[in-house]
Amino acid sequence: MKTRNGIILLAAVALGLPLGTIARAAEGDQATREEIEDLKERIEELEDRIVAPERHAALDRIEFSGDFRFEAHSISATVPDHFDGLALQNLIVKTLFHFNQVGLPPTSIADLDSQIAANYGDWLYFTDNLTFEQLKQAMGSLDPALQQQLFDMFLPATFVPAHDADNDILYTNRLRLRIRTRVAEDVTFEGRLSMYKVWGDSTGVQVFNGQPNTIGIDGTTVGVPNSDILRVERAYFSWNDIGGAPIYLSVGRRPSTGGAPLNYRQDEPRGGTPAGALINFQFDGLTLGWHINDYSTLRLCYGVGYESGFGNGELLKEPADRLDDVPLLGINWDVWDTDDMFVQLTLARAFDVTDGFNGLVVLPVDPLTGSPIPAPVVLRFTPQAQLGDIDLASIVFMRSDGPLDWFVSANYMESSPRDVTTPFGGLFSDPFETPESHSGSMWYAGVRWRFNDDRTKVGLEFNHGSQYWFNFAAAEDDIIAPKTNTRGDVWEVYLTHRIRDRFIFKVDYIDYSYDYSGSGWFLGAPKDLDATPVLGFPTYDSASKLSASLVARW
Repeated sequence: MKTRNGIILLAAVALGLPLGTIARAAEGDQATREEIEDLKERIEELEDRIVAPERHAALDRIEFSGDFRFEAHSISATVPDHFDGLALQNLIVKTLFHFNQVGLPPTSIADLDSQIAANYGDWLYFTDNLTFEQLKQAMGSLDPALQQQLFDMFLPATFVPAHDADNDILYTNRLRLRIRTRVAEDVTFEGRLSMYKVWGDSTGVQVFNGQPNTIGIDGTTVGVPNSDILRVERAYFSWNDIGGAPIYLSVGRRPSTGGAPLNYRQDEPRGGTPAGALINFQFDGLTLGWHINDYSTLRLCYGVGYESGFGNGELLKEPADRLDDVPLLGINWDVWDTDDMFVQLTLARAFDVTDGFNGLVVLPVDPLTGSPIPAPVVLRFTPQAQLGDIDLASIVFMRSDGPLDWFVSANYMESSPRDVTTPFGGLFSDPFETPESHSGSMWYAGVRWRFNDDRTKVGLEFNHGSQYWFNFAAAEDDIIAPKTNTRGDVWEVYLTHRIRDRFIFKVDYIDYSYDYSGSGWFLGAPKDLDATPVLGFPTYDSASKLSASLVARW
């Protein structure tokens, strides 16, 4: 009771009540009950006035936002007539074993199989100790006429007729949580946590089928459905106005996905710094930027695609066998950035590109021997060779004219290979070829109409990639495959409608028409899909996807 009276006394003094009123309230005088009730109300009002600003100030330091997307897809696709390249390689390896055992070429595939069955222990020893360099040397030593004779014998056995690769219904969930805070007057932090999964699958590692989105690497951890794990997609600080100059430094896991003009089709603001048609790939790095004026910013960007000295067993190798890092360097210039027009130039180089990046995968077939792997084992893929450099360039032009938004984008790629190949091939070359420099290009254009007070938007987009076109776009969220890395034509038509300001419905149709194999890969030579090619893994010659989604943003 004494404690309660003390609180009333302090509150009353703070509110400026007469001491007589305070005394009567403390003694419980019947005549002052109304004054006590009034005092309680004024105390609660004072508490609200004190707590609300404190709470608001605390929340102002951290800003939370995010979105959740449910999406349903129906996919139709076809794989063309082709020869199974890994089955062919398996027959070649068996032929080399036959030579070692008999000293003569086989007379038939049955001859190979019987020789292995009779000497199975020797066969296991041979394949366990076979290296790719030994395989290349043995292939180079075979007489060309004999090689042609063997191919004529083996190719019919490896023929795969054209077939469908449909998925009538596929559901996905994607959750993204964004965190922003002002660390100091000139320092900000931003992060984004993401979860992306197919309904019914949280395995995290996919079976490799030849498509870039079936191997889990650092650059695609949230751009490709994998599991219900919440991952760090972005986390970086920005130190602004350094020394009072219009210069900033930003370091961390970069905002390098969802760049212009890909944001149009998602009905959201520009999500990444680099041109989306050129780089849609997560990486760690830094940016040094210069705000030239209110509508122009120039940036120097640096990142690391592969760190050789950690986690790759480098200490177990001789110095001559150790790989270098794979640094990424780029110049990104927002030449003009206003509400009505956006112009951007991007130049980038990937140095000392390896035969892939660190990742987890389930391989169905040994890429060296072509033999089936007997169990679905999760393997850690580690690069084994450095193939050369890749240069990229892009220009993006975007305009808004009344209710019409439109864009055009021109993109270019050029390779500078080393004379190195691996079981998967070299830089745009097959395993047993000598790599040569190649260039590729991709054109991308689109229009979007806004109506119904901008709540409803209808868009049409087209892109065409040449035979050797390649971009770093493996994190592009298109389920089948990133549309911007297609070696061929892609048409897309979509409608978005804001049911509420932050609750969006979208229906989308994408049609892929592939001219060459290997879209999205810098390993292996592109093959004309109309010519019954030899393919290491199946590839689409046509595919289409109809999808519908609901997105809630907050």
